[in-house]
Parts: sequence; C-alpha cells; structure tokens
Amino acid sequence: MINNLELIIFDMDGLMFDSEKIAYKAWKEVLIKYDYTLRLDFYHSMIGSNLKRIRELCIKEYGYDFPFEQIKKERYALTNQMIIKNGVPFKKGLIELLEFLQSLNLKKAVATSSGRDRANMFLDRSNVSHYFDYILCGDEISKSKPDPEIFLTVCEILDCNPYHTIVLEDSEAGVLAAHAGNMIPIMIPDIKKPDSTILTKTFQCFKSLIDVKQYLCNCFKS
Repeated sequence: MINNLELIIFDMDGLMFDSEKIAYKAWKEVLIKYDYTLRLDFYHSMIGSNLKRIRELCIKEYGYDFPFEQIKKERYALTNQMIIKNGVPFKKGLIELLEFLQSLNLKKAVATSSGRDRANMFLDRSNVSHYFDYILCGDEISKSKPDPEIFLTVCEILDCNPYHTIVLEDSEAGVLAAHAGNMIPIMIPDIKKPDSTILTKTFQCFKSLIDVKQYLCNCFKS
C-alpha cells in the first residue's frame, strides 16, 4: 500500500487518451508518401519521447537528409483531421478515476512529452483540463523521458515530495523516468507490452485505469 501520497502525475498519450494508435497511423501514412517505411519496433522507441528526441531518433533511423520538419507538419495535420472527425478517444476508466481523485486531498498534474499546442488540443477538446492543478509539456523542458526532468519539475512547482508521488504511465520511457526520479511508477501498458526489465521498475502494473481506481480505493480505505 502507499502512504502519505501527495501527488498523482498523469502521462497523456496512451494513458489518458487512446491516441498512440492515431499517431501510429498518421506516421505510417505520411512516411509512405515520402517512400519511408515505419518499423513497429522503431515506433515503439519513440513513444514517450518529446519532439527533440523524436527528431534525433528519426535522423538516426532514416539519415541526415530525412525531411523531419515537413513530415512533422503533415503528420500533425493528419492527426488533427482524424481527431476532428472522430473526436478524442478516452482510455477506459479515465473519467471514473479523475472523478474519484476529486474527492481526495491530492494534487494532480499532467506531464506529457507532447508539445503545448497538441496537449491543449487534446485536453480542451476532451474537457478534462479542470481536473488538474498543473500541466507540463515536452517543449517546456530540456530533457526527454527517460530522463526524470519533467516529473521532478512538476513536483517542484507543486511543492510535492517525489517519494510521495505516483506517476501513471503507459510507456517504457515514462516508467524509467519515474523510477529514476525516485517516484512510484504505475504502468498501464498501451500498444507495447512491457518486458521483464521494465516490470522490475514498476510499483504496480494494471490493465486499465479502472484497475488503478480500484487499487487506490483500497489504499485509502485501509
């Protein structure tokens, strides 16, 4: 069980929203247009990374002549079209968990590797921004997950102890970042299942946010 909990940090893509599948489809369609292929394991390596790290990974994968800025622009446009057409897909149990946490004396934050514009689009369209005390984005920090900078910055701003902070993550990079920051990583895997090494870095691993809510209910009953 968890004692003296002060803060819960939510990742966004793949954790709050079922957006990784949308992103994968957009990446794949745009890359095909430019005669590139997208290996699934390479896409997995980008999950949880901010734009700077994604650019570095793409250059390493495709070479220095890779037109990253143009592909990024088209990928964002295609993603936006998909979201406008189909809406923002919630992950199972998100609203139930957020409503439950409203009844507790805990701070809540979002720490996403996505840039501010993209994060605002998702959070505003889904009408969940009001649940959170703070939102920090990948273009507002210098280091990408798996570096713990983004999580430690949230703790500092909200004056919370990292040791008393849960981080909810779907990605390996996010789990490693939370572990490196001496926080409490709880993993809800999305499109990539964790290997045994990642599982050793997690405090708990659940199938859905519904399971997270039930676990926290039990924690606060005891």
